[in-house]
Amino acid sequence: MTVAGRINKLFGTGGGLRLTLYDSFPEEFNPDTMPLIVEIDGLEVPLYCEEFAYVGASGASVTFADMNTERRAEELIGKEFSIDVADERDEDEFYLEDLIGFTASVLELGTERELEGEIIDYIDSEINPLFVLEIEESEVLVPAVDEMIGGIDFEQTTVRFILPEGLIQLS
Repeated sequence: MTVAGRINKLFGTGGGLRLTLYDSFPEEFNPDTMPLIVEIDGLEVPLYCEEFAYVGASGASVTFADMNTERRAEELIGKEFSIDVADERDEDEFYLEDLIGFTASVLELGTERELEGEIIDYIDSEINPLFVLEIEESEVLVPAVDEMIGGIDFEQTTVRFILPEGLIQLS
């Protein structure tokens, strides 16, 4: 949950409010599906937007569903609100660090050796991202590139690596 702004004052009639949006306010905010969460009497209360419009670079005007009177809206003035910015990754999307803990099935070309190990770490580098594999009690650094990955089986939690001859001995 991220504190994303503050409710400042009444705006217009019918329970409209002006908000200040903090830098943490998400750019991909969807007022139809993402409520603003305000703490009222110690409880987190989700407020769904009936109307939402950006005002300038760091402001917005809003009308909340079920807050259609000035008296009800006044209760919110001065309160900060949060937005639950859930991890919105697609279920099919993954990051390479998600593969830590997977079994590594390694085919070394040239020798045709088949080795088993485990992915124990991922080093995220723009220049040369690497997997750290533990094979036969040794750590092996493998470039995290498509050319080295023969396949990923998410159900069996296995990654098949196809490595050039000699790469395993370099580590």
